[in-house]
Order: sequence, then structure tokens, then C-alpha cells
Amino acid sequence: MKLIVIKDNLKEAVGAAGGMKGSDQNLPILKNFLLSAEDNIIYIRSTNLEIGIEFLISGKIIEEGSVTIPISIFHTIINSLQSDRINIETMGSQTTIKTDNYEAVIQGLPAEDFPIIPGVEESGGVLEIKGSLLKEALQQVSIASQFSDLRPELYNLLFHFSIDELKLAATDSFRLAEKTLPVNLFSTTFTDSFKILVPLPTIQEVIPLLTEDPVKIYKDEHQILFAGKNWKVISRLHTGTFPNYEPIIPKDFKTEAVVNKPELQEALKLSSVFSGQLQEVNLKISEGQKVLEVFSENQAIGQNAYQLAARITHPANLENIFNARYIIDALKAVGSEEIFFGFNEQGKPILVRSPKDTSYFYILMPVLKG
Repeated sequence: MKLIVIKDNLKEAVGAAGGMKGSDQNLPILKNFLLSAEDNIIYIRSTNLEIGIEFLISGKIIEEGSVTIPISIFHTIINSLQSDRINIETMGSQTTIKTDNYEAVIQGLPAEDFPIIPGVEESGGVLEIKGSLLKEALQQVSIASQFSDLRPELYNLLFHFSIDELKLAATDSFRLAEKTLPVNLFSTTFTDSFKILVPLPTIQEVIPLLTEDPVKIYKDEHQILFAGKNWKVISRLHTGTFPNYEPIIPKDFKTEAVVNKPELQEALKLSSVFSGQLQEVNLKISEGQKVLEVFSENQAIGQNAYQLAARITHPANLENIFNARYIIDALKAVGSEEIFFGFNEQGKPILVRSPKDTSYFYILMPVLKG
């Protein structure tokens, strides 16, 4: 195989391949990517047996062929080279990288040892959406998911499609995030509703690849495929059942408060000095007062109170302790300059969203003291 490629065309593809962690690090082939030139197209493919990534890159093909190359070594070389034009030649499992003043020979593994990345039957239906819209939605929701040995279904995002909307949701049992994308924001040939669980690591691979360009989503019984302009990410679906979270979504609130987001972020930053390792802050509202107080204390340091002017409906005596980091995550996900809080009785979760945009919300459980 002989190729001439531009460095920047390689960097994105190899960077994505290098960011993926192998599900079985004992398999040396998973530390390699597959470089192939076939049918006048240059492909870069990588997999960890759970997720597969494919990039199409432009370049001049002098001779077709394929080889696997260690990702980390190749990535380091490409990032270090000053030359924009790179010559790649292979002989057996060896790859030679040349520029005007540089040459390196890398030992790889036979291309036939590389795992086959399965495909998804694209005739089963497709959903197409602007990449930037999907990126924002995935970022807003994925903050509420994290790894759990005991409940592996929580390490996933729920994709709930119905004819008039696509809902994305995630939870780690301490918090819940949901984003609704109405049908006017996407086009689709799917005719039946479905619920699928997409692993969080898959979402984390997809997010950096999303741009203003449209992205297509395909699925079958076991897999999901995200297809961009020059890339594809295919992943296994999780077979578990997502928690039925609908009953915990508050339908109304005892007290509602709207505050300035930058001011609240400042209050939380100051409170973190006193909240200690547990990062606990107390949100307080007093009956008849138009103030939201952010309070924290530490026996070894002292205490801190920050009072924010707020538009409060039905102010009552309320206070709950929350994880400050989780509140900060919510503020980053809500795009508006003001933040809406929906409160109910002590010990009940709060709902966080924009005062005007109800398509996204974030529910946070309080820290319960024994």
C-alpha cells in the first residue's frame, strides 16, 4: 500500500481511534487501528469490540492495501511532525512514514487479524438531525449518567422515540436529566415507537464528532449506528431495562424560584470553600422572603451564607442539602441566564430548568441526613 495524505486529515481520525479504550486490553490488535485503501477510498477503523469507529479520509492512493498500526505510536508521530504532506508505505505488517526530512518504520500486525466491525441494516429506518442539536442534547443529558457495577443499566442513555418526538434521558439514581426533541427538529422514516439504551462510552465517542453537519441514526435489534459526513460510530445496545422515572417527575411545586445563573454560580463557588469533601450546600427559602440562600459550613473552617435575590412564587420555609457539584452540572446544562427551581416538601427532589424552555429539565435528589 502506498498513500500520500495531509496530516490534518489523519489527526482527527487517529485521535478518535486513540481515545477509545479497549474492552480487553490483553488483545494487542485492539491497540491498533486498521488503515486500508480500497475502491479509491482511504479508511481508518478502530474498535474495542463494543464500539467501532470508521473514518473516510482524503488522500492520493498510489497502491491499495491494508495494515494495522499501533495507535499511540502513530498518533504521537503525526502530532509531532511539522510537514503537512505525509507519505505512507507498507510492506507486510510494517508501515513506513516519510516526509521531506523524516522517516520512521512501525511494526504492526496483519490486517486479517483485525476484528470485523459489524454493520447495521440501514433499510430498517433512519433519523436525521443537525449534528449541533444532537450534540447539545447529548451533553445536557449525559451528565446524569455514570458507571455502576450494581446497576449497569444506569451507564446508558435512554433513546425514546415516538412519532412526534425523541426523548433522551439519563439517571444515576441521584439525579435525572431529560431532553425532548420535537419532530420539527429532525426527519425520520421510523414508523414505530421504540426505546433503546445506548452505552455512555458510545455517547462520549460520538459527541466530539458532531458538528453543524447533519448526522443519521440507524438501529436494529442489537446495535445503533451514528453516521456523519465522513465518519461512522457503531455500538452494541444495552439489553437491560431503563428505570421507570416518570412517577418521580413533579407535576407541580409548592414553591418556585427564579435566580440569576452567574450569581448562583458565584455563590456555589464560594460555598465550596466551606462545604468540605462532601461538597454539601444547603438551599434555603424563608416564608415571605424573596431570597434564595446558599449556605455551607464546616466545623474545622467555619460557615458561609450567600443570599441571592429571587423571583419566588409562594415562598415558604424550605431547606434541603444538595451536592454542590451536581447543581453546578445542571447550571452548565441549562442554556439560559436565569435558572428555575421547583421545590416541594423537605426531603423531596428539586427540578432545575430554564424559566422559558421546558424541553430540558434536571431533577436532583437531596442529601438525606440520618
